[in-house]
Amino acid sequence: MELRYEIRRSTKRKKLTITVERDRSVVVHAPSNVPEGAIRQLVDKKRSWLFEKLHHEQKYQPLPHPPGKELVNGEAALYLGRSYRIELVDGENATIHFAGKFLIPRAHARQRWQVLRQWYVERAREKILPRVRSHANSLGVEFEQANINDSRYRWGSCTPRNNLNFNWRLIKAPMFVIDYVIVHELAHLIEANHAPRFWNIVRAQLPAMERARDWLRDNGQRLEEEV
Repeated sequence: MELRYEIRRSTKRKKLTITVERDRSVVVHAPSNVPEGAIRQLVDKKRSWLFEKLHHEQKYQPLPHPPGKELVNGEAALYLGRSYRIELVDGENATIHFAGKFLIPRAHARQRWQVLRQWYVERAREKILPRVRSHANSLGVEFEQANINDSRYRWGSCTPRNNLNFNWRLIKAPMFVIDYVIVHELAHLIEANHAPRFWNIVRAQLPAMERARDWLRDNGQRLEEEV
């Protein structure tokens, strides 16, 4: 059976990964210099897994396309670990509206990445910062400030002055991954290095630690990608 897939290349990507989107499309995320032969080999190797995912009756429901809405080249964007379609809409609203999909005013079509980025930053402040305070209370630690920043190199950081910084791109990841990064940085207020005691603290607060680390390892590059 023929297996169709889209190749998305990026100079920032370091390894090949395959994802099955909510509309059942298969996307291969590849470094810019990987030959198509290597991509075909990976797809062939994952063929059984892909067909299993594609025929999952609940996870990948077809996405209806309402009349009068225009897709932006079939683009989609991540939010809290899931991929949602982008649509251009008419109207006077000047901001993005999220309703199981990203509804972007048609006037912002060319600047959709900029307006989507601002939307991400606002959602990061709204959802991540309260969880920092909640986990800090659970761990019994105090911090000076928690901020959302634009780091290209770290998901989170803890400064010598006990300030915590979190990359806004984390809002694209599942909540259990966000919680892992938060707890990781808060644990540094107890244990400065990555000694066994440090990891015991993180694991005790977040039993899904290994699963979150695996998710970041496999999908971290996707969080860095622009639409």
